[in-house]
Amino acid sequence: MGATLRALRALVLLCGFYLLSLLLLAALAGVDVAAFGSGLHGPAAVKLFIVTVVLAIPVVRGMFMLRTPRGEERAGVPVTEADEPRLWALVRELAAATGTRAPDRILLTADVNAAVSEESRLLGLLPGPRRLYLGVPLLTGLTEAQLRAVLAHEYGHFTGGDTRLSALVVRGRAQIARVIGQFHAQADGKVAAERARQEKASAKRVAEGKKAKRVDTGGTGATYRMMAKIYTAYGKLYLRASLSTGRAQEYAADLAAARIAGRDATASALREIPVLASSHDFYVDSYATLGLPVRMLPPRGEFFGGFGRLLTARERELAELRADLPTEPASPYDSHPPIAERVRRIEALPADGRAEEAKDTALALLTDPQRTLAALEDAVLTDEVLAFRRTAEWQELLEASMAEGMSSVRTPLHQALADYTGQPATLPALLEVIDDGRLWRLAERLPLSEEAAAAKGRAFREFVRPRLRNSLRTMVLAEFSARSLLHWEFSWSRAAAVRLPGWTSENTPDDGPEAALDAAVDAALADHPDTAPLRALLPPAATQPA
Repeated sequence: MGATLRALRALVLLCGFYLLSLLLLAALAGVDVAAFGSGLHGPAAVKLFIVTVVLAIPVVRGMFMLRTPRGEERAGVPVTEADEPRLWALVRELAAATGTRAPDRILLTADVNAAVSEESRLLGLLPGPRRLYLGVPLLTGLTEAQLRAVLAHEYGHFTGGDTRLSALVVRGRAQIARVIGQFHAQADGKVAAERARQEKASAKRVAEGKKAKRVDTGGTGATYRMMAKIYTAYGKLYLRASLSTGRAQEYAADLAAARIAGRDATASALREIPVLASSHDFYVDSYATLGLPVRMLPPRGEFFGGFGRLLTARERELAELRADLPTEPASPYDSHPPIAERVRRIEALPADGRAEEAKDTALALLTDPQRTLAALEDAVLTDEVLAFRRTAEWQELLEASMAEGMSSVRTPLHQALADYTGQPATLPALLEVIDDGRLWRLAERLPLSEEAAAAKGRAFREFVRPRLRNSLRTMVLAEFSARSLLHWEFSWSRAAAVRLPGWTSENTPDDGPEAALDAAVDAALADHPDTAPLRALLPPAATQPA
C-alpha cells in the first residue's frame, strides 16, 4: 500500500471517529425530541435532558481536540555536527543513499533503540523538522555495519512517508482514548458518589440501632460505561487497521535496509537488537542500579558504560541467544511484526555479495565515548540519584550493596524463630534452640506445603531440612557480613560469588571455607544435631546469647 492510499486510509479512519460521534449526538438529541413529543414534562423531562447533555459533553470535547498531543521530549544528549562529525557523516551518507532528507537533530538516548520522528504540519501534508533518536546502548552493542542497517531501516520510514502520516494516525488514537477516558471518569465519579451516599445512610442506620444495608453500586454509571464500550469497539477497529499498516511499513523499511546496508548486516542487526534489549535489562537490574539501595553509584560514566564490559564478558551466552530468535505469538495489536518473521524474510533474500565484516562497535563513531557516557548520566538520571556517592570501582559498589542486603535479610526461619521464642531472631538464639533439641518444633512454624505439614517423624524432617539449610546458611553469612568478615568477588561473566574468611584462590570447592560451612550447617541440622562445627567457624561473640 503506497503512501497516498495509507494517507487515505488514515483519513477515513479519523473521519469514522467523527461520524460515530455525530451519530451518537444525533441519537441523544433524538431521545430528547422523542421524549418531549410523547408528552414527557416536568422533573422527569428535565432529568432526561440533563443526562443526555452530560453524555454529550465528552463526545463534543473529543471531537474538538484539534491538536495532536505531543509527547514529552525524550531525555538524552543532543549532538551537533561539530560535536560528532563521524556520526553525522554516516547519518548524512545513509540519508543520501536512501534518497531522503537527513534529520535536523540527533539525540543520543539511554534506550536500546533507534527511532525517527517528524513534526509534520497540516495532518502530515507538509513536511517538518526531523529527529533521530539513537540509543547509546545500541551503539555499544552493534557494529558499524549493523548500525548502518538500523539507520537505513529508520530512513525507510522517511521515504515511505510513515513519519508524516503518523500525526494523522496518532490524532485518531488520542481522540478515541480521550473520549473513552472521560466516560470512564464520569462513571467512576458516579460510583464514588453513590457509594458515599449509601455508606452515609448505613452509618445513620447503625447509629439508630438498625442493621446496616450492604453497599451496592453495581448499576451506577452503567450509561457512561455503555457509551465507553461503543468507542472502545471502534477503537479496537482503529488500532487493528492502523497497526496492520504499521507492520507492513516495518517490512518495507527492512527491505530498504537490506538494499542499502546489505542482507547479512540487516539480518544480523535484527538478530542482535532483541539480544541487546534483554541483556541491557539484565545489566541495569543487576549492575547499574546495584548501589541505589545504599545511595551509591558506579564510577563516573560507568552507569551506562559498564554495559560494554558485560557484553564482552558474556559473548558465549549472547551467541546462543542470537541463534534462538524470540517466538512471541502474533497479535493484531502488535505495532511490529514478530522479529523471527522479519529475520526469515531478510535471510530469504538472494545473497548480495556484501558479507558483514567484524569491526569495532559503533560506539567508536563517537569522538569521545567516555564523555558521552558521562553526559548521558547527567541527562537521564534524576538529580536525587546524581547526588549519590560515587564509588572508585565496581568491587566497592558490590561490597556495600551486599552488606546492606545481608543486614536486612529476613528468611522464613527468622519469622518462625521470633514467633517461637518471643525474642528477636538472632543466630545465637537459633543455636540455643538447636542445642536444646527444639529444632523440629520450631520447624513446624515454617510455611509448609500440605504434604509437609501432614508428615511425621523422619519424613517431616526430610521435607523441611532443605529450607532450614538455606535459611541457616543465610543467617551465618549475615553474621559474617555484620562483622566485616564476608567478601564478594565481582565478575562481569557470572553472578557475584561469596568469599568466606580464610578463602584464597588456591581453595577448591572440596576443601575451602565454603565446604566447611556447608558441612557445619549439615551437622547442625542432622537428626542428632551438633552445633560445635558451626560455632567453631563463627567469631566467639557471634555464638553467645544476647
